[in-house]
Amino acid sequence: MDLNTIWFILVTVLFIGFFFLEGFDYGVGILLPFLSKDDNERRAIINTIGPHWDGNEVWMITAGGALFAAFPHVYATLFSGFYLALVLMLAALIVRGLAFEYRSLRDDPVWRSRWDLAIFIGSLLPALLWGVTVGNLMRGFAIDADMNYCGGLIPLLNPYSLLAGLVFVTLFTAHGANFLVLKTEGVIVERAKKFGFKAWIAATVLAVIFLVWTFFETDILTKSGLNGLIPALLAAVALLLSGWFGKKGKDGWAFIAGSLTVVFVTIMVFAGLFPRILISSLDVAYTLNIYNASASPYALKIMTIAAAIFVPIVLVYQIWTYRVFRDRIKADPETLIY
Repeated sequence: MDLNTIWFILVTVLFIGFFFLEGFDYGVGILLPFLSKDDNERRAIINTIGPHWDGNEVWMITAGGALFAAFPHVYATLFSGFYLALVLMLAALIVRGLAFEYRSLRDDPVWRSRWDLAIFIGSLLPALLWGVTVGNLMRGFAIDADMNYCGGLIPLLNPYSLLAGLVFVTLFTAHGANFLVLKTEGVIVERAKKFGFKAWIAATVLAVIFLVWTFFETDILTKSGLNGLIPALLAAVALLLSGWFGKKGKDGWAFIAGSLTVVFVTIMVFAGLFPRILISSLDVAYTLNIYNASASPYALKIMTIAAAIFVPIVLVYQIWTYRVFRDRIKADPETLIY
């Protein structure tokens, strides 16, 4: 296995970590207006992810940095082609982060309700845009011979990619509901179960439609050699089990199955792309892969050494933070921070 392949796998792992962690993070923010009846309940919901949201976003930053370092041409093409969408996403994430920190600094209902709206929009919009981005990666978009995107914003908002965005939103919402069931108490748990089941139904229906469309629209599931068919089937099984466990009251297993759904969906995408990274819809010769878009062998070697040292440290730290804040959150203003 060469270093190009190793770095493709590492980028895949980083996106798996990001979508798994930030998936329920976004889901909790999306659920905020629907599961809370008063300010204490809203604070309890926010406190479930308050200590973690910034650490979860580190995975996105690290994944972007890995793309920049290992596959600079991919980084340049992707981030320039999706520039407007990424700026909108970053703006939403910045406002969302401010909302977590400033929301409870004033005991003013209007002040807090506006920040609550910022958390909701700042969670919904990135989830939707990530789905749209992934949909375009699977479908391909207009990349020319100079590795430049030449299509504009409107072609990226095609029906297939918008459906992918809805799949991400509903999947993350169900993921967030499963997380809240494990992290809260009382009426919030019951509401999370009810709303999470509705989100699970929507995610299941949309995912089936999306997979059928993917079969005819792309070669992600059908290309020769490594493809995304087996991970897609595993994701479907995990999604069905998540709903089944939830109905049976096996909340921990429901969260695990929902998490595996996100993991297998991410693997499906990257396995279906490999060894490609960005597919050109203009000409297959313009497609960016792990070889024509990579950094120099020496750069990959140095970065591999650095990754071998620091990635395990990040993993240990992340696991430690979740262990420290593993207790359930009560809607008690004396114990709430955010």
